[in-house]
Amino acid sequence: MAYEWHRPVELRWILFTVLTMLAISVGGLVLLVPPFFLQGTIQEVAGIRPYSALELEGRDLYIREGCNVCHSQMIRPLKTETDRYGDYTLAGEGIYERPFLYGSRRTGPDLSRVGGKYPSSWHWIHFENPRNIEPRTNMPAFAFLQERELDTSHTERKMEVLRWLGTPYSDDEIDNAVDELWTHAARIVASLEKDGIAISESAARSEAIALIAYMQSLGQGYKEGKQLAAAADGVER
Repeated sequence: MAYEWHRPVELRWILFTVLTMLAISVGGLVLLVPPFFLQGTIQEVAGIRPYSALELEGRDLYIREGCNVCHSQMIRPLKTETDRYGDYTLAGEGIYERPFLYGSRRTGPDLSRVGGKYPSSWHWIHFENPRNIEPRTNMPAFAFLQERELDTSHTERKMEVLRWLGTPYSDDEIDNAVDELWTHAARIVASLEKDGIAISESAARSEAIALIAYMQSLGQGYKEGKQLAAAADGVER
């Protein structure tokens, strides 16, 4: 019968495996290669910038501790979501995300627009013991981050790799990455002390400071771009 033409192939497992891999390879290439040659498919979002050195280290800590398992960073274009979290997430907001941290679960709230929503002292207290902020939360404590010194030995190398992948870091930004990182950290420490939180010398160089920097960066570029667009619209009118 006509449908039996494939039986000889099925009986030869090596040939079957080779043909299967060939089919998968061709299909994969057809799907993956064209996007690399398509430019302008994602509309740029004004205000979006690459992560600073400290924010970049904080992002890596966010991934290391599995924060993206319980917190998404993608607001869907649904009224229930935009009413709670604000404007829905645009593709252009993720141009410097490697890897993307859109997530799929919300054991905790979405963090797309959390930057600037709370002071840095709120995050410090929240990492130390989330139940000091919300007694009903099931988020684990991350007080140990306040005791572990931030490792900056690979910061410059990380930025070099990201530049190779397309993130527009300059030579000056990479060469002075560690110095800029600790300057940024000092600003966060100053804001904590202003809010009455005593920070030891070791805590000032801790992983918690980097994670706070990352949290405070989320959504800030989009908000700045929105303000710039509103100001430009006001001038035009």
